[in-house]
Amino acid sequence: MSKNAVVLLSGGLDSTTTAAIARAEGFRLHALSVDYGQRHRFELDAARRVAAWLGVERHVVCQTDLATFGGSALTGEILVPRDRDEQAMSHDIPVTYVPARNTVMLSLALAMAEVSDAADIFIGVNAVDYSGYPDCRGEYIAAFERVANLATKASVEGRLRYTIHTPLIELTKAQIIRRGLELGVDYGLTHTCYDPNEEGHPCGRCDACRLRLRGFAEAGIEDPLPYAE
Repeated sequence: MSKNAVVLLSGGLDSTTTAAIARAEGFRLHALSVDYGQRHRFELDAARRVAAWLGVERHVVCQTDLATFGGSALTGEILVPRDRDEQAMSHDIPVTYVPARNTVMLSLALAMAEVSDAADIFIGVNAVDYSGYPDCRGEYIAAFERVANLATKASVEGRLRYTIHTPLIELTKAQIIRRGLELGVDYGLTHTCYDPNEEGHPCGRCDACRLRLRGFAEAGIEDPLPYAE
């Protein structure tokens, strides 16, 4: 059986931990990062750092300009929300939601998996400490896995049976951090912030930063990143 795996690698805390888990499980990693027109482009630099640290077989940065469509604070001029508490984060789907982003990324990962002889795809979605994104839920991942096994030559011919792995989906941010540290992850390599300053320092106030900082606090560990505020 193939031990190749495609890992969606954004350069963030969750995707880095997911990749480390896949490596620990013995997979040969093929990393895919997506340049989708995100305003927090420092994450792509982080993805390259993490890929080098992981020693991946191949790292592809694929350009797919979702900013063309707009509709998100991560790809347009909409202000990124700041200083929201947990209740506010969980109330509605936030403006940082990027329409169809995970569907696009998983589709690209599926294409890469088919040509890489990889039956396994890893994605760092999380349904506990997250901002209400509908494409981070288990039922969505299960539905995409069914599509993957219906829509590819490799699956129809019986060469590959695709599995979408979501090792973080039921973990809190603190649990994710602890697991990553057990695997030797250097979180100083990662980037999480939706609205960094010109030097790439995280704001400490957007939803992503607040969830990350809370996770480190609950884990009893200091976040190694230098925050702007």
